[in-house]
Amino acid sequence: MTAPEQPTDRAAPPTAGAGALDSLEEHLLGERPTLTQAEVADQAGISLDAARELWHLLGFAHAEPEERAFTQGDVRALKLTQDLTDLGLLTEDRQDGMVRTLGRSFARLAEWQVGLLAETALDTGIDPTDGILELADEVTPRVEELQTFVWRRHVLNAASRMLAVADAGDRTSDRAVCFVDIVGYTSRSRTLTDRELVTWLEAFETAALDTVIEHNGRIIKNIGDELLIVADTAEDAAAIAMELTRRGSDEDDDFPDVRAGVAYGEVVTRLGDVFGPVVNIAARLTSVARPGTVLIDKGMYAALTGAAGDDADTSDTEGPERDESPYRFRRVRRVSVKGYSRLHPWALQPRD
Repeated sequence: MTAPEQPTDRAAPPTAGAGALDSLEEHLLGERPTLTQAEVADQAGISLDAARELWHLLGFAHAEPEERAFTQGDVRALKLTQDLTDLGLLTEDRQDGMVRTLGRSFARLAEWQVGLLAETALDTGIDPTDGILELADEVTPRVEELQTFVWRRHVLNAASRMLAVADAGDRTSDRAVCFVDIVGYTSRSRTLTDRELVTWLEAFETAALDTVIEHNGRIIKNIGDELLIVADTAEDAAAIAMELTRRGSDEDDDFPDVRAGVAYGEVVTRLGDVFGPVVNIAARLTSVARPGTVLIDKGMYAALTGAAGDDADTSDTEGPERDESPYRFRRVRRVSVKGYSRLHPWALQPRD
């Protein structure tokens, strides 16, 4: 295939901003865009429709048919995707999920990184154009190397957890799922500027992450003012939920008041996320928990006490307390929530 013609004219002379954008584009993409989407698809050996679908799934803007917005890096990306398909890693069903997840994750990461740079430029009085170019020249290679290392570490951790499961070929396993929700978030957010709100939420997530890691858990994602946390054992999830609610109830601690819901049982994992009834129950318990409290389902109760299924369904107001257990269990009245008309939780409380 012959090399595409280079554009020879422009509608107007480039402005300073356009010049900075051109420079940034070349720094980040490694070369000036010279290919149309059809040319990229042709060189990658896939159909134009498939290329457009992948572009859409990655979250990128629509490109006009004659727009030269692509580089050899785009060709390489499509070839890599095809290689993964040929290796059997990406089936038609998996491809959409994986590509969409990559697009969303890196879009959020890029927005945060550029926003952080913009804030730094404002605080120090640096011209935004110079700051963006500095990102390309100095910051981007270091961040890229760090991202790759962090990703490899997380792959190792995820693989280790998977191999520890007896049925490693199955994507389901018993885990504890915990939702932690900030109490009074709506009213508090109305009193803060956008920047103050972001700072407040980031401080909350950072503090929560320390506790989660200390007790061998993982934050799957944050959903506004809510965190979705997963732990491999009921004991770790209980420790996380109890510590976060304790901190929130401490008037001398800046950590916000929170409530939590925890469920334990079979969970489906896919692309780093978790699914299934256990996840839904944990979310529903959080929605009805009172500030500073932790509600748990029958699966968590059984895992923490060793109670059998029938024992976990008992109507006793107090649960059995083992001498070595740091918790007390108080039966809570049945609640009706979306999808579960007769959910009967327990309140998890410290023994002392």
